[in-house]
Amino acid sequence: MKASALATSAAIAVLALAAASGASAQGAFPSKNLVMIVPYTPGGSADAMSRAIAQRLGAAWNRTVVVDNRPGASGMIGTEMVTKAEPDGHTLLGHTSSYPATAAVRAKLPFDPAKAIIPVGMTARAPMLFAIHPSVPAKNIKELIALAKKNPGKFNYGSSGTGGNNHFSGALFASAAGIKMQHVPYKGGGPSATALIAGETAVSFVDVITALPQAKAGRLRPIAASTAKRTPLMPDLPTIAESGLPGFDSVTSFAMFAPAGVPREIIARVNRETVRALGAGDVKDKLRAQGIDAVGGTPEELVAHQKQETAKWGKVIREQGIKFE
Repeated sequence: MKASALATSAAIAVLALAAASGASAQGAFPSKNLVMIVPYTPGGSADAMSRAIAQRLGAAWNRTVVVDNRPGASGMIGTEMVTKAEPDGHTLLGHTSSYPATAAVRAKLPFDPAKAIIPVGMTARAPMLFAIHPSVPAKNIKELIALAKKNPGKFNYGSSGTGGNNHFSGALFASAAGIKMQHVPYKGGGPSATALIAGETAVSFVDVITALPQAKAGRLRPIAASTAKRTPLMPDLPTIAESGLPGFDSVTSFAMFAPAGVPREIIARVNRETVRALGAGDVKDKLRAQGIDAVGGTPEELVAHQKQETAKWGKVIREQGIKFE
């Protein structure tokens, strides 16, 4: 991992936020229907969160907010589409806050990640479940680690693609456990979960929405939660941290972005309405039922969070030797 690339990644949000500061809004907003591009497959946490926000924004502005799923390349395909949109605030991006670190492991991108999009704000956080295929003879984290140490390199783990949250989480787990696992990237969280269910991969970090019905059907077996605290949806499921790897904490944080050049006043308005939407009781309850916690926040708070994410995942990238793609 080149230091220069990681430094560029760390500066993404800071530079992009500055790029919006000098612009002024022109005319009324919104003046037409909006599109929120979600660079992940339908049905997952990012999709559920984005649709809940889109519905509220549409109602507040008396406009239609269309959620457009454009998965692939760990979110970079959908991101590229947003970079090409008119910077008028009518195209938004529902992404994860680990975007800088994801961009850092891409050898070539058709856009400048440090300048192409600007932060609107944090939106939500969601745990992942560390799940294994039923054929894996392990009942908990300690047994899985022992198996992996006896069979170095035998266990593979799937992800939504190189640089995705579950890729980095798998690398973090391997590093913390002192084991070797082979990473197998797929074109989205859905295909990755399908591969786990089919036995193509042995383990994977899976979002709660996807994992719960499959676990009830016996197609996969969650053995731990990724976050520091247990998820209320599976209160009897221990965390990785309490299962032998103290301090382990990996959460998927979601955020909203817009194309660079969107006037500051419009960014502020979108942020304000988004925070209001996330604070609504029915929205909170709907998201919480799917294992998602609405958080909200300012663009500046998102910038600070991205810096922390980049530092955390940058360490994992270096330790695990994750290569550019």
